Amino acid sequence: MELNGHRRARHKDLTTHQNGDVITSNVEDELDIWTALAYKPRTISMLLIGACFLVWASGALEPECSAAIDLVTSVKRGTWAMIAVFLAYCLFQAPSTVLVRPHPAIWRLVHGIAVVYLVALTFLLFQRRDDARQFMKYLHPHLGIELPERSYGVDCRIYVPENPTNRFKNVYETLFDEFVLAHVLGWWGKAIMIRNQPLLWVLSIGFELMELTFRHMLPNFNECWWDSIILDILICNWFGIWAGMRTVRYFDGRTYKWVGMSRHPNLIGKVKRTLGQFTPARWDKDEWHPLLGPLRFVQVLSLCIVFLTVELNTFFLKFCLWIPPRNPLIVWRLVFWWLIAIPTIREYNSYLQDRKPEKKVGTFCWLSLAICMMELLICIKFGHGLFPNPMPRWLVNFWTSVGIGLVIFLAAWSWQLQRVMYKKR
Repeated sequence: MELNGHRRARHKDLTTHQNGDVITSNVEDELDIWTALAYKPRTISMLLIGACFLVWASGALEPECSAAIDLVTSVKRGTWAMIAVFLAYCLFQAPSTVLVRPHPAIWRLVHGIAVVYLVALTFLLFQRRDDARQFMKYLHPHLGIELPERSYGVDCRIYVPENPTNRFKNVYETLFDEFVLAHVLGWWGKAIMIRNQPLLWVLSIGFELMELTFRHMLPNFNECWWDSIILDILICNWFGIWAGMRTVRYFDGRTYKWVGMSRHPNLIGKVKRTLGQFTPARWDKDEWHPLLGPLRFVQVLSLCIVFLTVELNTFFLKFCLWIPPRNPLIVWRLVFWWLIAIPTIREYNSYLQDRKPEKKVGTFCWLSLAICMMELLICIKFGHGLFPNPMPRWLVNFWTSVGIGLVIFLAAWSWQLQRVMYKKR
């Protein structure tokens, strides 16, 4: 009887008292026997394993073998080993973030990758443009070669009668461009992150305005009207936003019971529980409330500006550093930004909803803004002299009018709120 009672007691956590209430938690609901190993600290064991790996990789016990390696190879290996050691530290010792799925260590690793990327951008900023272009060869052997930029607005005819093989050649080539699939997947991912349809449409239309604004600088932004309005906004962006919001609505408001994997009776339940570990713990839609007040309007507008700047940096970095669209570096950068944007959006939304008088943005918010600014500085420095065409006068007048109108709108809004508060007093 005592043995059985002792066993039953081990399954119950210690009773805690909080505000006079008795709380009893079940350890089995928190740590399953299948996943408990992943949540137990093994930092010393991992340190010893990592040290053994460094001994093997560096050739510390066989210096005569290391002497035969050339200087470039040894510098490359040392740089990658330095990055690996830092990422290992972040994986095991960095502070956890607001996200817990699929594992807090994953987001600590993403935090480490963001720091490495920020440091690498800082190094790149201090190089000359030609040296930076040749430096990219160390990251991928096919880089460092000047590339032609494709213009989508050379021939905007939908029907081409002089082409006997395909009279809809322009539409056909645009539909089967790699950017079409990138648009759909990109906006699906943005909808998963932002989870607010009006804000997504502001970003969608805003990016098309950015393409219109900078098309005198990048041929890639020179698009036909039907490509920009119909294909991008009304088809690709709409479908990506619709699919993303459908995904959010499907999971939003559902009641989950995250029991351990071993407690599911069949294989299908175990598979669903395993896949569920890679989904967010909460699917609540974010409420940004941009019309709550002038300050909140500026805060949400700042998020949109940073978002659009990150997207514009993709094209300007590609142009200045001679990186083709299908190069793996472009794909990895987009994946990285998607990973870092997930906790950034969560932290920024929590920051806006926080009512504490003393508050600060989270770590990922700070890192995202720093990386965005560093990429922008690289584009400005390396783009000097590459864009001889001036901005059209009507665009200058348009954005000047928008800026003046925005300032007047915010000033009138603030003055009206002050009048209301004064009358109440």
